[in-house]
Amino acid sequence: MFPIFQYQPLRLITQNSLSSVCLKLTFSRPVAFAQIWKSWFSSHSLLGKKNIILMGPPGAGKTTTGRIVGQKLDCPVIDIDDDVLETTWNMSVSQKLQDVGYEEFLEEEGKALLKFSASGSVISLSGSNPMHAAGMQHIKKNGIVVYLDVPTSVIMSRLKSKQMDRIVGLSPGVSLKDVLQFRKQFYKRWFDIRVLCGGDVAAEVVAEKVIDAVKRYQDSELETFISTRSSRSGRSTEEESDKFYFSDVVIQGLALDGGLFVPERGLPKFTAEEWQGLIEATYVERAQVILERCIHPADIPASRLAEIIETAYGENFSCSKVAPVRHLAGNQFLLELFHGPTASFKDFALQLMPHLFAYCIPRSCNYLVLVATSGDTGSAVLDGFSRLHDTDKQRIALMNFFPEDGVSPIQKSQMIGCQKENAWSVGVKSDFDFCQTAIKQIFTNSDFTGFLTVEYGTALAAANSINWARLLPQIVYHASAYLDLVHQGIISFGSPVDVCIPTGNFGNILAAFYAKMMGIPIRKCICASNENNVLTEFIRTGVYDLRGRKLISSFSPAVDILKSSNLERYLHLIANEDGQLVTQLFNQLENQGHFQLQKDLLGKLQQDLVAGWCSDEDCLAAIHSVYSTTGYILDTHTAVAKVVADRLQDRTCPIIISSTAHYSKFAPAILRALRIAEINQNPLSQLHLLSSYSALPPIHWGLLETLKKTGNGDHHVCAADMSVLMSHIETLIQNHFMKVF
Repeated sequence: MFPIFQYQPLRLITQNSLSSVCLKLTFSRPVAFAQIWKSWFSSHSLLGKKNIILMGPPGAGKTTTGRIVGQKLDCPVIDIDDDVLETTWNMSVSQKLQDVGYEEFLEEEGKALLKFSASGSVISLSGSNPMHAAGMQHIKKNGIVVYLDVPTSVIMSRLKSKQMDRIVGLSPGVSLKDVLQFRKQFYKRWFDIRVLCGGDVAAEVVAEKVIDAVKRYQDSELETFISTRSSRSGRSTEEESDKFYFSDVVIQGLALDGGLFVPERGLPKFTAEEWQGLIEATYVERAQVILERCIHPADIPASRLAEIIETAYGENFSCSKVAPVRHLAGNQFLLELFHGPTASFKDFALQLMPHLFAYCIPRSCNYLVLVATSGDTGSAVLDGFSRLHDTDKQRIALMNFFPEDGVSPIQKSQMIGCQKENAWSVGVKSDFDFCQTAIKQIFTNSDFTGFLTVEYGTALAAANSINWARLLPQIVYHASAYLDLVHQGIISFGSPVDVCIPTGNFGNILAAFYAKMMGIPIRKCICASNENNVLTEFIRTGVYDLRGRKLISSFSPAVDILKSSNLERYLHLIANEDGQLVTQLFNQLENQGHFQLQKDLLGKLQQDLVAGWCSDEDCLAAIHSVYSTTGYILDTHTAVAKVVADRLQDRTCPIIISSTAHYSKFAPAILRALRIAEINQNPLSQLHLLSSYSALPPIHWGLLETLKKTGNGDHHVCAADMSVLMSHIETLIQNHFMKVF
């Protein structure tokens, strides 16, 4: 046995020699060599020469957490306030602030940081360090910046109890809350990793979270994706080595075996304390926190992701709350998802997804994004991709296929009006199921996709909800709705809610289920269908049967769907990721038109889901009834969900009904529900008539502006023939990318 050296930080750091951290050696009691090696390797393989840099507001617990992290990793711990600033200035930080004032203090603090360097250490910054850009750029070069994100109310309570008097920026007329809010912009600019810290979380727990977060940051291999039609036990060595990451699945969209991509290790779980820490947060802040945990920084760094989210949910949404929750009646609440530029819930994914896509794709290739829509997706995806930067629009184009006679007149006008130089709409003389199936077949046609790559340097991508980047943002608004109810005092955190969602392609309701898996206390997900009620029958019986069924056109066209693509992701989940079973079920559906779940799987499904359906007559009656009693106009899809919620809820907890579109998109049906005898066929006239009702919510601003610009715009129409669709795709590529280059 022999003496072991332990590193401890020397607290005296001279003013003229801050370029390195002096260390002293102390003897420790002998321990087994294997234990020492394991401890040394663990900390040094995690840190190497990099530093863990703890950042956050005053009172976030940076110093205490830093000491614990240092002990656990057996590495030096440096507190910038105590070990750098006070030894440099030979006075306390509070005295320095009092002597020189706010602005000069920040400059002096920044200069001290510029002279400081260290490696393999845990560094606790001061609360104001991030406000000096040059200093932060310097220290960030050799470190991983961890943001201890503590709710503002918790920080204020802590600072009040400690009677801290050295808060930089605090002055007469400037409140502590204002100071803390102002600083957030700087914390968001610099961090690599965010660690949520609730009010009652012990420093030991925070330290463990920091270490876990750093491990995740340094190991992107943990966050891979698999196809719903692959099985872990049945995967070959070649398949195991062919890993897919977030950026890969955003680009590829559909797996080569025809399955859908899902996270191999599932979605991240949030603790109750972490969710509670988001109760005060804005929608944008909630989205940043949730999506940071779902998208590895190796794919999109947290700071860039924050910029993308702020762009997506900023000025493009007419409501500052983005996705507000409104009380309707009794225990029913509406989650209003129509405040985006094209007036439907699709905007939540499609204002975000194009920017994620543009960031992830390689710069050396052009991409044509293909979309099939039953109505609302079309205008949303056209609008979203048209908002890309000009340089991105030169290398990214979009083609939107929709059933020519299967959408509302206003929806069609929107899709025509949203066409831009890189985005086009094509009406197909068939239904949505044909459009969706055609795109899947095009993606798996290696001869055609190979030809496009070789001949035109162009790859195909998908923006339907089969793309994981379309589904992921929808989780956010389901979580946010629950947090809003808590914030409004309707429920306390932990109390259950039900959700009722008009469902066609199963993406929106699947996102709610994912929110539940991540820790939101959703009790039941209620699936609401119209007369195309194949999902209702499936959830009730376990039999998915399309034999002899024809699509019925309804007043709620977005759920006029018989083949629900995202159901595959859900079945893969409850089948314990048995890709072979999923392949068998969906091959049987494709070849024989039906499949039946095993009894045990049906039992699992019915623990999560209940289902009902609604006729067109009941839908219109619900719109009339709600308007008569509340002055609020539901759109036709929300009305379907309202009818089903009335029938299936047990009234023991609140129920959140997803209001997936603005009623003005379906003006003819709404006017009929309101019992208007004479209905002008001009969409713009219909909206003006609806606006005369002064109902809630008011007419959608973006929709009105789009229709004013549209007039009788042109779009392509083609037959329901695969060769014709592929010809349109090739022509678009020739016309766009060949002209650009």
